[in-house]
Amino acid sequence: MHYAYPPRKDSHPAPFRPRRSRFPVIRRSHIKTILLFVLAISGIIWLFSGSKHKGPRPLTGKPPVVVVTVFDDKYDNTAYSQHIKDNRIQYAEKHGYGTFIAKAGDYDRSGAPASWSKVVAMRHAITKFPDCKYVWYLDQHALIMNPSSRLEEHVMGVQALEEMMLKDHSIVPPESIIKTFSHLRARDVNLVITQDKDGLSTNSLILRNGEWAKFFLDTWFDPLYRSYNFQKAETHALEHIVQWHPTILSKLAIIPQRVINAYSTADHGAPYKDGDVAVVFTQCLGSGPQSCANEAERYSQRWRASFSAGL
Repeated sequence: MHYAYPPRKDSHPAPFRPRRSRFPVIRRSHIKTILLFVLAISGIIWLFSGSKHKGPRPLTGKPPVVVVTVFDDKYDNTAYSQHIKDNRIQYAEKHGYGTFIAKAGDYDRSGAPASWSKVVAMRHAITKFPDCKYVWYLDQHALIMNPSSRLEEHVMGVQALEEMMLKDHSIVPPESIIKTFSHLRARDVNLVITQDKDGLSTNSLILRNGEWAKFFLDTWFDPLYRSYNFQKAETHALEHIVQWHPTILSKLAIIPQRVINAYSTADHGAPYKDGDVAVVFTQCLGSGPQSCANEAERYSQRWRASFSAGL
């Protein structure tokens, strides 16, 4: 059976006619105008929305100061640790401060010495007390002796700090070429620390809460520095950071040692005198006649009497 061939296509098709669009044609000049209009509107929205959120959230300053102390695990739940805790709590309650007591074993240090725990404990304290104005780290082997001293006034007050700051002063005595900034003003200081005969001392330091504080603590606790195996662990790491990072040095003030970090003996630094804020037991041992507990008992009656008298 044969089927008819399909009809042959015309070899002269009708000219192409573009399909009509239901939307109007936008010229290039109109596109440019529309883009400029959109950018202008976006800029206005960003300007007004951004003005409501300038910089970090202001701190309420409640509590004004948080006192941080970290205990080695061997002192946990001992009469000595309770003695130190009572000292911190009574001082904090007198001034409306917060206290943050931690154990070195609470933190993962990746094998670094227990003394590194002070760094992460301060960071932890800021998280727990986000509105505090200052963090005062004070070593476990130390007692607060002057209950009348308010840190935010007697140390961190602008006029008081301006008078105490050691400007153009070697970071590592006696002749380090890296020195504290001579033009730094007290209102711009975020870290207050002291020196003893060996260099910077991390037994007692004050840190102003804020974004810089978090940056500083995160930098200090960096795994790279913990892996360096410095002789004095976090203290030598801090000396290294301060001397090599102007961002840290530009916010640091060194003050006379006895202001917040007097020593119980004169062998390694300025010795304690009546009226000093705190005394640090630099040479005490875990046990024996020179134990930290015995050293603390030497000052126990004095601090308790001062606190009871409300001096």
